[in-house]
Amino acid sequence: MDHELYEYTVTRLSSFYKRCYGEFDRRAAHTDREGQPKLIRYDKYGNDASEIWLNEGYKKTIEETYGTGIVGYLHKPVPELGRKATYHYSYALGYVLSQVESGFYCPVTLTMATAYLVDEYADDEVKAKFLPHLISTGDTELYEGATFLTERQGGSDVGANETKAVKTNDGYRLYGEKYFASNAGACGAAAVLARMEGAPQGTKGLSLFLVPWRTDDGTLNHLSVRRLKDKLGVRAVPSAEVELTGAQAYLIGDPSKGFYYMMEALNLSRICNAIASAGIMRRAYVEAKSYADKREAFGKKLTESPMIKETLVKMAVKQEVQTSACFEMIELFEKSAREKTATEEEKALTRLFIALLKARTAEEAIHFSHEAIEMHGGNGYIEDFVTPRLLRDSQVLTVWEGTANILGLEVLRLIRKFSVHESFTGWILSHSANSPEVMKGVKELGELLSYLKNQDDDAWQLHAKKLSSLMCDLLLTVIAKKDAESGDARKSAVAEIWNDLCWNRSVKDEKMLALKYYELITETRESVIQ
Repeated sequence: MDHELYEYTVTRLSSFYKRCYGEFDRRAAHTDREGQPKLIRYDKYGNDASEIWLNEGYKKTIEETYGTGIVGYLHKPVPELGRKATYHYSYALGYVLSQVESGFYCPVTLTMATAYLVDEYADDEVKAKFLPHLISTGDTELYEGATFLTERQGGSDVGANETKAVKTNDGYRLYGEKYFASNAGACGAAAVLARMEGAPQGTKGLSLFLVPWRTDDGTLNHLSVRRLKDKLGVRAVPSAEVELTGAQAYLIGDPSKGFYYMMEALNLSRICNAIASAGIMRRAYVEAKSYADKREAFGKKLTESPMIKETLVKMAVKQEVQTSACFEMIELFEKSAREKTATEEEKALTRLFIALLKARTAEEAIHFSHEAIEMHGGNGYIEDFVTPRLLRDSQVLTVWEGTANILGLEVLRLIRKFSVHESFTGWILSHSANSPEVMKGVKELGELLSYLKNQDDDAWQLHAKKLSSLMCDLLLTVIAKKDAESGDARKSAVAEIWNDLCWNRSVKDEKMLALKYYELITETRESVIQ
């Protein structure tokens, strides 16, 4: 960020952080346990209401979060600056929010995606009608967004979608069912994929529409909620089965590019997923460290135990390196999605970084939540503590916006279509300064790709996740090294520990870096928080 936006962001983050770890955190616990969304299926006259009840605390969190411009200032000027913010600003707020209410960050993500699609591709009439509401910061009525893709028969196979778009005198009417529609009923408008009459099968026949939840006179827009999903976690967001029975819809952009548009929004959402994962990792570390500092067992504090020290150092280092990598990815995404200055090679690299980091951080969020529970012992399993919610909320992050299998296929697609492995290797080498760990990883990558070059598709798919994991290790190693180039002793220690964790395959730990750098890694980190 330039100095002006940086100073503004730091000020906003400081106040937002306090609200998140204060009121937001208390509201999140209430929403999760007693105040979950409820479906009001019929009104008192027996008419279909399909209304979603949200508790008052959650609605206050909605109001205060959107008031920060987490969505709005990506599309309209920050009043104090007279210019738009960047994705760094929005994702920094999202990172803090996810530490206390990752469930609500889902609706924020959906609103970001919907606003992006409308601003980027809708015609002027649709944009004028809906965009001010989607990017509201309190100046007009807020319409949260949603993206309705999934259908029962399709799931990740979006090309199998059957929802129909019928042309009428006043636009289009949609008929079909969306099986996993998150933020249903709480949204003001949803971006929906549907197939026009006569359009081909598969993803190429899908067009993108904006569907308001209610018509201009306030009545339901010919849609209904069959039921809310009873989910393991992220209970703050109402996910539903939605039936479209002639819902009025507004075409967005070229009817032949609906799937392409939605995939652009999906990449934005995948970054949000990675940021949410990093946020949960951060909260899990904070809870584990705080508990270990206070808890005494066998006559000494937990943090006097070498095993506990090792666990905390590993958590701190992994979380920090992966968060730093996420913002490196956001730098590329900003250049591609907003500045429109990215080369084709950079666009492919952006998609690759998104696939690699979304998969890795989602898995780590689950692992970190488990570690925090284990650090607490029996208390970690009790709902009075936040740790069970962290585990429940983190589990969805490996599923939302593409599983590891789907992301592995994305990596293969990028290799075959754009030779992204060549761009990636060039990027890695240009930032490595011949680091022995990086050179070792590049050699392994080259050998694996050489082997796969003459193999059939089954072999490629079998190795897709292994290939992605190796590439992610290389990416994170370079990020740790880049951060250490500042000359900061702590950042250098982080890079040294990361390299040892990632590339030292020996069971014997003669360096014992976790014990050597424990105070430097954990105490400095905590003093920064306070």
